[in-house]
Amino acid sequence: MRGRLEALKAELEGLSAGSAEGRKPVELDQQTQGRLSRMDAMRAQAMDQATEVKRRAEIRKIDAALARMAADEYGFCTVCGEEIPPKRLDLDPATAVCVQCARAA
Repeated sequence: MRGRLEALKAELEGLSAGSAEGRKPVELDQQTQGRLSRMDAMRAQAMDQATEVKRRAEIRKIDAALARMAADEYGFCTVCGEEIPPKRLDLDPATAVCVQCARAA
């Protein structure tokens, strides 16, 4: 699982670096770009920024899972302490809670 988590983190960080250009402020100079083009650029920028927020949250979740591995606490629910089923971890190796606690939340 450590390898999967580290690979996923590297992939997310690569995507983040590759999309940095799209998150930059939109040029508002009417001489170089029409109004509709600016609106499209601003919409694309907002989508890129929202995607980056989700990407950063997933990276934090992966970092927390790696920290639990280092502390030998990986695979146990952070709420109730019960073991997280292997199938759940296979679907989302960064998950921190069991199904019951996830439903309760």
